[in-house]
Amino acid sequence: MSANELSASLDYARGRQADFLHGFMTLLRFPSISLEPNRQADLLACAEWIADQMRGTGLDNAQLLPTAGNPIVYGDWLHADADKPTILLYAHYDVQPIADAALWHTPPFQPTVVKERLMARGAVDDKCGVWIVLKAVESMLAACGRLPINIKCLFEGEEELGSKNTIAALNQYRDLLGADALIICDGPFSPSQPGIGVSVRGAVQGELRVTGPPQDLHSGRYGGAVRNPIHSLARIIAALHDSDGRVRLPGFYGQVALPTTEPDADADLQKAVGVDDFFGEALGSFAVRTTMLPTLDVGGISGGYSGKGLRAIIPAEAGCKLTLRTVPGQDGAEIWASLVEHAEAFREPGIDIEARLHSIAHPFAMAPDGREARALQRALQATLGVPARLLRHGGSLAIGGVLAQLLNAPVSMLGLGSGGNSHAANEYIVLDDIAPALEVAIRLFFELAVE
Repeated sequence: MSANELSASLDYARGRQADFLHGFMTLLRFPSISLEPNRQADLLACAEWIADQMRGTGLDNAQLLPTAGNPIVYGDWLHADADKPTILLYAHYDVQPIADAALWHTPPFQPTVVKERLMARGAVDDKCGVWIVLKAVESMLAACGRLPINIKCLFEGEEELGSKNTIAALNQYRDLLGADALIICDGPFSPSQPGIGVSVRGAVQGELRVTGPPQDLHSGRYGGAVRNPIHSLARIIAALHDSDGRVRLPGFYGQVALPTTEPDADADLQKAVGVDDFFGEALGSFAVRTTMLPTLDVGGISGGYSGKGLRAIIPAEAGCKLTLRTVPGQDGAEIWASLVEHAEAFREPGIDIEARLHSIAHPFAMAPDGREARALQRALQATLGVPARLLRHGGSLAIGGVLAQLLNAPVSMLGLGSGGNSHAANEYIVLDDIAPALEVAIRLFFELAVE
């Protein structure tokens, strides 16, 4: 496709900003809260509305793909030349709960413009990803009658639930979703300093339960004679790391590729912690430790009496919740097995240890100099005039790792939402940044067709 067709697509989008905003506000009015079971009718209505919008933009095969929970919204356009790639575009239409309604300055599902911000739940996480992708497609098909590449759209309704039902259904739709690459349109967009997500860590989540006597015992009668589950748990936890912060599980770092380049440091992220002292420098820089190396953290501890005052007891049980962040080269199931082996080593007469695995999210990465990364760089540079940083994300995205394995395709992340408070009250998107995000999306389609 030609430069004239790119220009025509951009002109179409620029001339319809008011209409696009009106449609976006309609999408934001759906209270599609996946974490609240009584919202299923709202989620279904939202999904059906999105499918209808797909049809209106000119996408083919717009449909709802059933899962055991909320449906996947799917649509495609597969009429580009045979040598053009097929790209799967992901976003999610479910949103976080509103939490405390009293903290909201405006009703969360009545989109309201306040000082150049559009306030609404889901505005930046992640209905903007859904809407901007659809409006980019509309702009190109309306202006040119065709797209420069083949595309498939997968819009999920359970991201905020951890994608459990969506992931379980993916094998059923493997052939339908097949693509040369996946681009996840979820995350932040910054016109002043754009970024391209090139890796995401995996996550293994579970818990340990340590049990002792059949009920709480009086510590004056049995202290020093009956083993205390909290003491056993404390020894398990204390042995997880050495003094430098290195995880001591056997083989934990065995398959980890040491970084050959220093990732871009996020000074704002480090500053936002609110502490002055960090640990683990022997393992690498702050950026390396939080994005490129695996970690193990205890997220919660329970056991005994924690109410007001004191109770002189030996508790019957204790427990902790654990999250391990994994990196490419590690197998989440093997890592969990190593953790269980570590905990079991502390079993002794009178103490039983139970491990429960909750979930495994796979890590994924793409070549920072691959076709998709180069196309993203050119699209961002042409729109914003600033080179994009290659970002390695320390968090996890369950569906990204599963899709990367299922499709055997590279995965990248292009956030399209410039705003804040995505999991808090008064979520917002910056109005003036919607247009450049849409332009980046349009240019990306054309850049992907170049190679």
